[in-house]
Amino acid sequence: MADIASGAGVSRQTLYNEFGNRNEFGFAFVIHEAERFMDGVEKSVREHFDDPRAAILAALEYFLSSAGDDPLIKILLSDDGTGGMLPFVTTQGLPIVQWAASRLTSVIEEGWPEAPEEDVKVLTESLVRLAISYVTTPGQAAEHAARNVAELFGPFVDKALGTAIE
Repeated sequence: MADIASGAGVSRQTLYNEFGNRNEFGFAFVIHEAERFMDGVEKSVREHFDDPRAAILAALEYFLSSAGDDPLIKILLSDDGTGGMLPFVTTQGLPIVQWAASRLTSVIEEGWPEAPEEDVKVLTESLVRLAISYVTTPGQAAEHAARNVAELFGPFVDKALGTAIE
């Protein structure tokens, strides 16, 4: 907190007055940074309202590629988990998952209002959890990982969003 306060040109007490504690600051920072990613994810979904499978693929490709190239994410991933921000998206990540899933739920409900609410919630939470997992433990190229996840979810997307071909 001292380094952050110094970098921001404020006192530590000012940070504590504003955020309460280190964890609350960390959560606020992660949400602030995640806003950029979610804006792009939502745009990707909206651009494919005519094709739910393509929407999921585009959103995943955008998120995984953007996160993989982001310098702040690279710093986050270099943390050993003992004092940095990594726990806010892993072991203490439930608030982030809930926040991101809620945003994704809203855009999916906008595009496919006929989709059952429970199916949309299952889909969005699962997608968010998988996307975070792929970012925090990278392996495959973003495009390949996105295709695999989109293919895996394809039948569920067809069922949930009413696009299955009879």
